[in-house]
Order: sequence, then C-alpha cells, then structure tokens
Amino acid sequence: MAVILIPTPYRPYCEGMGEMTVEAENVAQAVDALLKRHPGLRPHLLNPKGQLRPFVNLFVNGIHIKDLDGLATRLAEADVLRIVPSIAGGKR
Repeated sequence: MAVILIPTPYRPYCEGMGEMTVEAENVAQAVDALLKRHPGLRPHLLNPKGQLRPFVNLFVNGIHIKDLDGLATRLAEADVLRIVPSIAGGKR
C-alpha cells in the first residue's frame, strides 16, 4: 500500500486527514482512489477535463513525477506520494 500525504490546504476536503493509504499500481490509480474517497478534492487537483492542474505537483519518494513516468509512475509497497500545491501571492 502506498501512502498519500495531503497538504494542509487540502485537508478540509479530506475530513482533516493528513495522509491516506491506498492500494494502487501507479500514481494515476492512487489519485483516483483519493478522489473516490474525497470527491470534494477533485476540483482542486483536476481540471474539468480530468487532467492534473498545472499548479499541483506530485512527488514519489521525493522525486517529481515529471522526472519519472508522470501519472503512469509505478508505486511499490510503502512508497510515499506527496501532493504539493504551488503557492502564489503575497505583498509586493
């Protein structure tokens, strides 16, 4: 089972959970499992076409999935999938 780490801004959509374990063969299946359990999170991770939003970064064991096989990146037992949203804004 892989572990998904859920960042603080997304926890209100996940019943306050900071992490969740899922059975998934790859990142796409892990994200799908997360969204099946917490559908309110969907618009924050995926665009209306079902694609990952550009400001959402996913890391498997500390490596960005864009440097691996994207959403097809395989997950092994005890892998950690970290969701990291880009944060922008602030004062100039």
